[in-house]
Amino acid sequence: MSGIRLRDPTSETGSQRRARLAPPSSLQGLTVALLDIGKPRGSEYIDRLEIRLREHGVTSKRYRKPTNTRVAPTDLLQRIAAETQAVVIALSD
Repeated sequence: MSGIRLRDPTSETGSQRRARLAPPSSLQGLTVALLDIGKPRGSEYIDRLEIRLREHGVTSKRYRKPTNTRVAPTDLLQRIAAETQAVVIALSD
């Protein structure tokens, strides 16, 4: 080896596995986050989904990642977790 060291930019020493939360039995009474990851036509998908949720009496809030090429910023994820109880991520092209 030539002496090059690769480092993990996250500084994590190991992966953490967390138990998956059970999905809610109903969306009634919950606020659903609609997260647009910035892919083409993702907003069209969210527009239609938002209409359908509203028809069923489900409250939703829209969020958008700054760019589709990177993970969502921590502050955005924390805001979504604090303000909503379920999330739909719009993956579209």
